[in-house]
Amino acid sequence: MSITVRFGGYQGDKSVHTRGGRTLAQALARTSNGAVQLEFDENIVTRGHKAADLLSMTENGALDGCYFSSSYLAKRVPELGVFDQHFVVPDRRRAYAVLDGELGERLKQKVAASTGYTVLGYWDNGLRHISSRTPIRALDDCAGQKLRTLANEDHQRVFRSLGFEPRAIDVRDLPAAVKDGTVDAQENPLTNIYNFGLHETHRSVTLSRHLLGVALVLFRTKTVEAWPADVRAAVEKAVSEATLAQRRFAEEDDDICRRALEAEGVEIIELSEADRARFASRCRSEVDTTRKAFDAELISLFDKELDAA
Repeated sequence: MSITVRFGGYQGDKSVHTRGGRTLAQALARTSNGAVQLEFDENIVTRGHKAADLLSMTENGALDGCYFSSSYLAKRVPELGVFDQHFVVPDRRRAYAVLDGELGERLKQKVAASTGYTVLGYWDNGLRHISSRTPIRALDDCAGQKLRTLANEDHQRVFRSLGFEPRAIDVRDLPAAVKDGTVDAQENPLTNIYNFGLHETHRSVTLSRHLLGVALVLFRTKTVEAWPADVRAAVEKAVSEATLAQRRFAEEDDDICRRALEAEGVEIIELSEADRARFASRCRSEVDTTRKAFDAELISLFDKELDAA
């Protein structure tokens, strides 16, 4: 008997997430010897949905799984906010070590206990930078700028401390908000800045590296529990393969998109370590507020695994 797994996304053809989903489909067909097929709805936005609809569609059974930013679930699973510590994680290598270690396993358990989702993987949602109509070279340049950010209170507090006026806008509506001036700036990985066409209006990109986004690979728990053991094993193995590939795509795409942005005349602003440290220092009290909301043992484990990587 053949089983079809319905998986959803919200990005375009060149997206590292879309490519990750396609890799997942190929890997699942192989790991299940053709017994399980992945039906990948690559971009629900083209059918009139908001990107965030993926979460409800997965939890209510319209889809079996999806990928989505961990930040959107932090209100329901506060522990996921451990990934929302701006200017704390220095590089991808150490971030992956934390995600793939004991902390990542604990967070999977927290999500399962508080939601209808099962987390089977952690994808790279990109090193986040700031694009803007006018160049942002120093802290003073942030003052009063309307900045689109994620619908996450911790993120908004941090950007407010830097002088921005944060606005939460769904990904579906972001390109229009940038183009019509609803926002003066926004923060996203280079892949989104380029592939969403935001650089056509925002002609400056400040490489702040303020956060490494995490995309959870989510499946509906009731669906997972209904799978035979061999099907679940095949899906888990396929997600592991797709995760390695997706992370590689994300790293490679940073270089590709930077070159493309520069070729189209976008100003790329490299913050000096001193300037980046000033940004980090200005928002540190807000990051500490975020950390205080977590169990002390969780924070200790996060810091320990980060330092050991």
